[in-house]
Amino acid sequence: MFLIVGLGNPGAEYVGTRHNAGFRAADCLYEKFGFSPFKAKFDGLIAEGKIAGEKVFLLKPQTYMNLSGNSVVKAANFYKILPENIVVIHDDMDLQPGQLKVKTGGGAGGHNGLKSIDAAISPNYHRIRIGVGHPDGKGEAVVGHVLSRFSKADAEQVEQNIALIADTIGILLKDGMAAYSNKIGMLLKAR
Repeated sequence: MFLIVGLGNPGAEYVGTRHNAGFRAADCLYEKFGFSPFKAKFDGLIAEGKIAGEKVFLLKPQTYMNLSGNSVVKAANFYKILPENIVVIHDDMDLQPGQLKVKTGGGAGGHNGLKSIDAAISPNYHRIRIGVGHPDGKGEAVVGHVLSRFSKADAEQVEQNIALIADTIGILLKDGMAAYSNKIGMLLKAR
């Protein structure tokens, strides 16, 4: 049993923003694998389904990014899902649009959603990092950047990566992170 978490901010004003790349990926998985309808639970929206024969709960925290861990820990505790069976899909400013990286554990890299999850459940979960690019500057420039929408070209690259995640996520669930990382690396090189 797995918990897949797509990170983002709730509300129409955040749809399509860089910070909501995780929500978009969750929506893609929801559509591709025919999950049950989302229900409001655990301070989030949660749906149930199967991917590669594995039972999966798909969670979109509705707590706003900085408190994502509150939602994740409630769902994980209720379903008794350990961090090694949790996958978090999120935006990453250290990667350019078109880049995609996967790993298990590690630091939050300044991402407040990950900081919140790390504090709630430990950092030993799987991460799928969707590149959204980095602005010049810090502080307000960063906030404005992650809450802005993609250019048309960047949006196309991000959508390609989200489709790639949906096409390959079963490898992570069945075969683990090493196999998944190798497959993602190979497919990205082939582009």
